[in-house]
Amino acid sequence: MMLATRDRTGLPGVAAIVSRLTMLAGTVLVGPVVVGRAAEGVAASRGGLGADDWPAWRGPTHDGHAAAGQAVPLTWSAGDNVRWVVDVPGRGSSSPTVVGDHVYLTSCDEAVGSQSVHAFERTSGRALWTTLVHPSGAMRKNAKSTGASSSVSADGERLFCAFPTSDAVVITALSTAGERLWETRLCDYLIHQGYGATPLVYRDTVIVIADHKGGGAVAALDRATGREVWRRARPPVPNYSSPIVLHLFGRDQLILIGCDTVESLDPATGRVLWERAGATTECVTTPVTDGERVFTSGGYPRNHVSAVRADGSATLDWENGEREYVPSMIVHGGHLYGVLDAGIAVCWDAATGVERWKHRLGGNFSASPVLLDGRIFATSETGQTHVFRASPDAFEALAVNTLGDEAFASPTICGGRIYLRYATHDGGRRQEHLACIGTR
Repeated sequence: MMLATRDRTGLPGVAAIVSRLTMLAGTVLVGPVVVGRAAEGVAASRGGLGADDWPAWRGPTHDGHAAAGQAVPLTWSAGDNVRWVVDVPGRGSSSPTVVGDHVYLTSCDEAVGSQSVHAFERTSGRALWTTLVHPSGAMRKNAKSTGASSSVSADGERLFCAFPTSDAVVITALSTAGERLWETRLCDYLIHQGYGATPLVYRDTVIVIADHKGGGAVAALDRATGREVWRRARPPVPNYSSPIVLHLFGRDQLILIGCDTVESLDPATGRVLWERAGATTECVTTPVTDGERVFTSGGYPRNHVSAVRADGSATLDWENGEREYVPSMIVHGGHLYGVLDAGIAVCWDAATGVERWKHRLGGNFSASPVLLDGRIFATSETGQTHVFRASPDAFEALAVNTLGDEAFASPTICGGRIYLRYATHDGGRRQEHLACIGTR
């Protein structure tokens, strides 16, 4: 195994490598394994959040798992099981964040480069308020990216959003009524494809990251004030993955992928716990775990899905060359499920990487799937949501549902309802919508 470490500038250094190898030689992490739960510090940060909320990217446990026992429909269409639909101004690929009586979305008016946060009433879809966060300066390059690709994160009292604007990534905190509380400039940002990392609420902080060719940063900011608690430099390469804290081997670990490494940091201090060279440079997905391994994937300059042991040894248990670049994966029942960018659903044995089955869904996928009670909901770029069984035995299709003409945002499932962001095209006019799907 080859470990790659960095000095204070964030760049590899010989002295840093020797120091890290020495430290890691006697520091294999041990302790109880917690599977399928949010990290302790993440759970402790929930404050006024409820069991029916979806407070952040990939849900309450940050792994695409919806709360069990929800009675949501498996089939829907424009005239069936859709409770309400509202227009959403501008463009964005952020997923709906649902807390209390509100649904929150970010969007960008590409004509003027403005970036905003919108609040809708959860029960009716009625527009409640819009806060103009940046009047101009939105940044994007790739045709699929937007100036509002990061989802809103909530702690029950505040909303946190990250926008690429005017050659920087800026983090803003709003009240649940849309009032600006504080704003912190994380770092300069040299746009390559776009920016999509969502802030992560952890204990009294919000952890944010920006990787780019000019050299970015990962930092923890005080949730109440925006004051910097700790910061680490990042390598000068582009990358897009969101930070995630997982409780592994008796402690919370901040897992970062991309920039050619898989890293585990202490989320309270930013100190490196372990790291491994070999992950590809550009990743979009958010890592998941089975309690022993961290599953990573990326798509440039090489495609890969890998399983890295999280006990401090950073052992590579298995790896393959599949292109799981944008949609994040799901762990369930000892198996890893993914939807490849090219529209192919796959199931692997989580411990060995052995492929159990592979099935073509059709179309391309950017949205990440959501798991509910052993069923996976995966939305394609053309607005088709495939529902299939999370079973290693064989692929089993349950339903295919279509809303609109285009979709890049991941589904949100909470409180017995599904929230979908999608777009329709009427001639040359594109309009985004937010739909609420449910039987009640």
